[in-house]
Amino acid sequence: MVPWWNFTLFERRGRQDMKIAYTMAPGRGNTDLLLSRLAGTLASQGYTTCGTVQINTDRASGPCDMDVRVLPDGPVLRISQDLGLASKGCRLDPAALETAVGLAEARLDSTVDLLIINKFGKHEADGRGFRTIIATALDLEIPVLVGINALNLAAFKEFAGSEAVRLEPSEAPILEWLAMVLRPKQDVA
Repeated sequence: MVPWWNFTLFERRGRQDMKIAYTMAPGRGNTDLLLSRLAGTLASQGYTTCGTVQINTDRASGPCDMDVRVLPDGPVLRISQDLGLASKGCRLDPAALETAVGLAEARLDSTVDLLIINKFGKHEADGRGFRTIIATALDLEIPVLVGINALNLAAFKEFAGSEAVRLEPSEAPILEWLAMVLRPKQDVA
């Protein structure tokens, strides 16, 4: 039997109406900033988001600290490990990432308007991380927006299939796509 993660989302769902998009901004941390601002904009408009956005904090010495904020309102979890200045390996703390995944999954239900995943990274490319919550959101007909980098783009496309929409890395095109896929909110007077 072939494991479920070897199928694309399209093959598993058997539908062409999936609402999944991705964006990839040039420059280190720019996708993170874009998705974080977008989550704030959507919250101010009354939309309920689920998932994670990444917050990078520069340090005086060495690489930045990486944290994720579990949407909509926290907690913030450190997902990077301090491996020392000479370290060249991956600094991701897999246990912290899986904690963030679990917290996001616990919040995903039919009241959520949009799932935002800060990055489809190596864990997702290897069949772990946020893959299950992405599929669950789509099964619930909740739109999904994913940050991506060039290193994992092929794995994401293999996972998401041809239905994933590439969005330019700025608020205007992303908000246009969201206007097409999100349920309108009632004005509260």
